[in-house]
Amino acid sequence: MARAERLAQLDERRIEIEVEYRQLLVAALERCAAGKWGLFGHGKDRQMIALWAPTIEELNDLADQIDEARDRLGLPIFDLHAEFLASRGRADPSAVGEPKQAKAWLAKLALSQP
Repeated sequence: MARAERLAQLDERRIEIEVEYRQLLVAALERCAAGKWGLFGHGKDRQMIALWAPTIEELNDLADQIDEARDRLGLPIFDLHAEFLASRGRADPSAVGEPKQAKAWLAKLALSQP
């Protein structure tokens, strides 16, 4: 019984952390969509990298906590973070700008609202 309770508590905490992650990601995407470049790391500008570093670090930390909980619960990895990481980095010169990319992400997240 104690193990079942611990697992239930862990699952509740996982859900809380996933909500926190999603809220932080949405806030960052809204900021980027409003014109603050750097969230997706398309450029090499050190100021932009430094501006977004705390947010990226917090998203990574939350995702690590989520993945650890999911692993202990026998659940698959946290796809949202994996997708976000895959969308970061140098972009093709013909790719849409970061604000448009952020708006597309916001639309996608709105459709997949839990």
